[in-house]
Amino acid sequence: MTLLSGLLLARRADAYRPFDGTDADVAELGTFELELGPTHYYRQGSQNYLLVPATVLNFGVLEGTEIVIDAQDRLAIGKLGAGVPRFAFADDDVLVKHTFRDGILQGKTGVSIAAEGGLLTPEVNGTDSIGASIDVITSYRWSFGTIHWNEWFELTREHYANLYTGVILEGPFDWRVRPVAELYYDKDWLEGSTESALVGAIWTLKDSFMLDAAVRGARVADQDALEVRLGFTWTLTMWEPKGKSATD
Repeated sequence: MTLLSGLLLARRADAYRPFDGTDADVAELGTFELELGPTHYYRQGSQNYLLVPATVLNFGVLEGTEIVIDAQDRLAIGKLGAGVPRFAFADDDVLVKHTFRDGILQGKTGVSIAAEGGLLTPEVNGTDSIGASIDVITSYRWSFGTIHWNEWFELTREHYANLYTGVILEGPFDWRVRPVAELYYDKDWLEGSTESALVGAIWTLKDSFMLDAAVRGARVADQDALEVRLGFTWTLTMWEPKGKSATD
């Protein structure tokens, strides 16, 4: 498959909307979470893309453990650069995320610690091979805001090492609309480095439904990049664990 298409769009699937990193929490047992960006706009260098959609599926399969499935449908618009396909199914993976220390995100005290790892699956019109990923996440929340720290290692589909360090900052959790930001540095021994900054907001309409919007600017190798993200997170109870009463 076309290697150049991967080089032109060096980014990760959304893991906690609207961020590239994630938090040290998981979907509750018996719940399903849909994180969907119906249409994202992305520009890198002179090439424009639509991500239609950017999708993350989370299934709470055990207490403190979820299965995560990521994927993006990537549509290049306008004139195509050399080796860039019009359509690609990319950034797909199957991961398992587990909370190793219940902390403030789980209604207890102290830091919350989780890890997320699994397989990077073959892409369509991207890189047709398998990689691996492991991310260690630490989160803490105060009355004035929340921080999530990600240290992420990947063996890419091209079988090169990739190291990612990122921090997510959120405003007060009890605000209906809270400002958010993310900074990260990503070093790929094949593609070069990426420096990224994101600003946006999350609007909590109710506990089971949140809207998000963000703008991300980045420097990918020697090219500038810009992305606009709009989406939502919807949580649905699939079954009620034994011994737990139903709640809204």
